[in-house]
Amino acid sequence: MKIFGGHGYVGTVSTANVTGINQWSLDYTVDPLETTDFSASGVATYITGVSRWSGTFSGYKDGTPIALTGTTVSLVLAESSVTNWTGLAFITGIHPANTFDGLVSYSYDFQGTNSLTTATA
Repeated sequence: MKIFGGHGYVGTVSTANVTGINQWSLDYTVDPLETTDFSASGVATYITGVSRWSGTFSGYKDGTPIALTGTTVSLVLAESSVTNWTGLAFITGIHPANTFDGLVSYSYDFQGTNSLTTATA
């Protein structure tokens, strides 16, 4: 399923029907592992350690939201029609909100559970 926003979309492959998404953000980091030894002459040295990724997506309630934290989804986070990030993640937080005029929005936090890939078509 593709959920279009202003510049990109969040696509999920799961039993949940999530629509109305209009924003996403992604944090992709790697742990630096210090390898400084006596020969480093006082300058710290590092190698690449474990990578991890997490983020959020949000939008207006349009259909049935993902109901529970811990739900696993396959995400496609698109920057444009040709570039996207994909991976398996689970929902770690759900934040519903309501305004005075009855406009309901949902925000979701997710944590990647496997490798994150990027592709340019």
